[in-house]
Amino acid sequence: MKRRDFLKTTGALAGVGMLGLPGFAQARSSMKFDSYVTESAGPSWIDRWFLDELQKRSNGDISVRYYWAGSLNKVGEHLGAVRDGTSEITIISPGYYQAEMPATRGLEWYFRVDRADALQRVCQDVYENFAPLRQEWEQRHRSKVLYWTNWNYAPLVMRKPISSLADLKGKKIRAYGVGTDVIERLGGIAVPMVAGEVYQSLERGVLDGVYGFDFVTAVAYKLHEIAPNFYDIGDGAHAPALTVMNRKVWEGLSPANQKICNDLANELYNGKFTEIYEGVLTNYVKKAVAEGVKFIDLPESEKARARATVQPAQVESWINSVAKPNGIDGKAMQDVIEKAIAKHAPEGKLKRPIEIAASL
Repeated sequence: MKRRDFLKTTGALAGVGMLGLPGFAQARSSMKFDSYVTESAGPSWIDRWFLDELQKRSNGDISVRYYWAGSLNKVGEHLGAVRDGTSEITIISPGYYQAEMPATRGLEWYFRVDRADALQRVCQDVYENFAPLRQEWEQRHRSKVLYWTNWNYAPLVMRKPISSLADLKGKKIRAYGVGTDVIERLGGIAVPMVAGEVYQSLERGVLDGVYGFDFVTAVAYKLHEIAPNFYDIGDGAHAPALTVMNRKVWEGLSPANQKICNDLANELYNGKFTEIYEGVLTNYVKKAVAEGVKFIDLPESEKARARATVQPAQVESWINSVAKPNGIDGKAMQDVIEKAIAKHAPEGKLKRPIEIAASL
């Protein structure tokens, strides 16, 4: 054997031997989790639990590096990043990608599901039973949906008190995704704006209020310092989202590690999501109360008026203006959704912040 070949062979064998020794073990899959929000935002508590558990249960086969608050990719870039493999795992909020996920937007609405844990199960159910939704993720976006999540509850946050929803007329309200439709139908002026700009805009008076910020994130971002009036308008659970993995990365995992991911998702669907959020919401409600937040529950007559104003017009608008031009049978998808709501809505348990505040 030539000296050069001998050195290459012995070097390679030595390297293999060293990897087998204590202190030289390396994770087989090092992944980046890329989030556009901070680690204290609503769904981040769910994501962190899932990924921490994945690392523990894989016994070091999988390691995850966390990139919070758009530190790796900016808002609006995460879908392309996970699809192309720049990021291995990310959370996706459909409202930022309206042109790219018409089927997923069929799950974006208000005033239909009261409880956030029920909404999570509805999304999971529809994903399993409506093929175009799965195809949108598995084929178009080349992603494996690890689990469905959401932004729990989104109060209407106002700088100054209002006596009814009629007071929203002419008010400038930051809104997100289909929440812009809610604000406009209720007479307000919807102002699209990324999360990081909201506090300063409230402070300067550019905004009169905020809608589409989930409660946990609103308090974590300290919006209540400027806008302490938190209204429950009876709109139900807020903003479905999903945490996804690049499809090739998923296919490269061992069957054992794929099973761990699926087991963790099932734990979330079967109660862990509710357990995590119950603790987080309770802690943030206590913080909010201590720091001067006023929780206001609108009268049932106002909630009913708001519901009738938004639904079913909001869903019908999606069917006609989004689903139909994209070749999606919107009516068929909504039929699947209605069945899922009928199945899961009675099981919803996760309390709204105003309910928690009343019990303190």
